[in-house]
Amino acid sequence: MSRFYEAGPLARVGINLFYGYGYNFYRQENQLRADDQRVRQMACSLLNRARAGLDDAEARYRRENIPPPTRANPFPDATIVANAQALERLGREVGALEGLIRHQPVPENDRMTQRYRQEAATLAALAEKDAVLVGQAELLRSMLEGVAGDAILAGKREIEEGIAAIAATLRERQTFLL
Repeated sequence: MSRFYEAGPLARVGINLFYGYGYNFYRQENQLRADDQRVRQMACSLLNRARAGLDDAEARYRRENIPPPTRANPFPDATIVANAQALERLGREVGALEGLIRHQPVPENDRMTQRYRQEAATLAALAEKDAVLVGQAELLRSMLEGVAGDAILAGKREIEEGIAAIAATLRERQTFLL
């Protein structure tokens, strides 16, 4: 029988190579770290779609409600402009949340970090917060994608509460890393 089929010595060589390169694909912590990054990417994608929905609604609202200027009426109605600016501000806030989620840190895999916290437990707690983030982002996306500007303005308070809730979840997530 060939040495290529002897599982014991080959597995030891494989594990030594994994640790020699500084990364073992099969450690639970590494799987949790990869899952954390994928889940945050999903939340970012959902928030990006929500932002695109807001941008479309704002552009449509401006096209439909702000008439071209005339000599008699060179400036648009102030309330219409304020509503368009409110839609634009909501879009910026959603975009800022997406950027915050994308750049959230994960615990590093070094000896000092391991001295003060259990990496797998911390990553599992982060995964729970990230799952909440995905749920919140999906709810926000469903409220904004393909919705007219007037409907968004009517539910503006609820949308602002959703944005605040996502920001609060991000703050809770950051407490696990302190």
